[in-house]
Amino acid sequence: MAYDKFTTLTSTAVPLPIENVDTDQIIPARFLKATKREGFGDNLFRDWRYNGDDTPKQDFVLNNPIYKGKILVGGKNFGSGSSREHAAWAVYDYGFRCVVSSFFADIFKNNCLNIGVLPVQISPEFANEIFEAIYADPNTELEINLEAQTITLLASGSQESFDINGYKKGNMLNGFDDIDYLQSMKSEIETFTESRPF
Repeated sequence: MAYDKFTTLTSTAVPLPIENVDTDQIIPARFLKATKREGFGDNLFRDWRYNGDDTPKQDFVLNNPIYKGKILVGGKNFGSGSSREHAAWAVYDYGFRCVVSSFFADIFKNNCLNIGVLPVQISPEFANEIFEAIYADPNTELEINLEAQTITLLASGSQESFDINGYKKGNMLNGFDDIDYLQSMKSEIETFTESRPF
């Protein structure tokens, strides 16, 4: 499944400075029955967003209209726990294209990269600076430049670089998943196949 190309994203951000957010909190297990990557955004952080009677919890950040955007800024060790792909699906389906944290669980990080969500790992100090800036002004913007591999707090100009696997970077810049990548090489694969003596 192809995704929108990710080049440079400039957006406000939603702050979630909670450490050790695991995948069962991101998308509770009872919502894992579907196999299509659609509809999971409605249940992103379901137990944190809603009361038992399905009324929104007013103190949870996703229910606060002053915070919005395509970037989620999470606490340290974001996406820990089980390896469910649905957690990344829920993040994407809700509308986030980037998650920023000072540390990601590896499996969650890779699941995000596979579906078009960019995980940007930064230093704890820069994470704190971003949180403070967002709380001071919810309209503050971040710029994520994938080609340059930089994240910039536009209000102050503070910037850090981030790492990303070269193959995954190329896929995101082109809007490819793994199958799209192979299909993009179809002519090269056919040429190679025709050159084989067997």
